[in-house]
Amino acid sequence: MFIHIKSFSNRKRRPVVTDDVTYELVTDQTGRVRAEKALFVDSGSPTAFSNIKFPVSLFLSIIFIVFVAALTFAGNLPYVVLGLYLGASFVAFSAYALDKSAAQNNKWRIQERTLHLLDFIGGWPGALVAQRLFRHKTKKQSFQITFWATVILNCGVLILMFTPQGAIILHSILKAVS
Repeated sequence: MFIHIKSFSNRKRRPVVTDDVTYELVTDQTGRVRAEKALFVDSGSPTAFSNIKFPVSLFLSIIFIVFVAALTFAGNLPYVVLGLYLGASFVAFSAYALDKSAAQNNKWRIQERTLHLLDFIGGWPGALVAQRLFRHKTKKQSFQITFWATVILNCGVLILMFTPQGAIILHSILKAVS
């Protein structure tokens, strides 16, 4: 059976003769039968998480959260800011996971602007982890440009909180909320 390497969804390694694979039979325009949507059959392999590499972007997410936590515990940021980043990151991570599942199952998707809003309000560290973990929204260049723009804007707002005017705005927002 002919199977092209591009037919494998997991191309982190090349298939070898002894690999067990599953695939879907399709017929091309010329009437030839070939395999598509090929997957390696897991035969006692480690967990799905064991093949994940730890890219710089994941390190960035962790360092950022640690940085915000350090600023919070040092008294430079209110605890609500750390809570916002952690909560928004959890919600964003979950939203990306749901959207990936919906994409795979041809279900209703979460709108990109909703994902970007979650990124902007502080969920970008969780979103970045989800993008890499689920390999979701990592190839679409327009999405990535907007994503990184929301990261820069969010970090800009955080930096603004350390200016005298930003501190006044932050404290007035916190007073209004509480």
